[in-house]
Amino acid sequence: MATIESFAGAMTDIGPMYPFVGTEMLMVIVVGAFWIVWHILQLRAESREFEEDLARLRSKDTLRKALEREG
Repeated sequence: MATIESFAGAMTDIGPMYPFVGTEMLMVIVVGAFWIVWHILQLRAESREFEEDLARLRSKDTLRKALEREG
């Protein structure tokens, strides 16, 4: 099943040990960019949701109802 019988030779004679050898830096850059974009989008979505919650809770009726329940 294994195509390599001995690691005693030079690695350049054996060839690549895994697919896409040489693209590691490109993959790191792509994943890093994706990670940053995801965080930006997540922060925007959470900020929008937070502002909607604040707007809903700032209404006078909501404040009055909350004060009546506690009193």
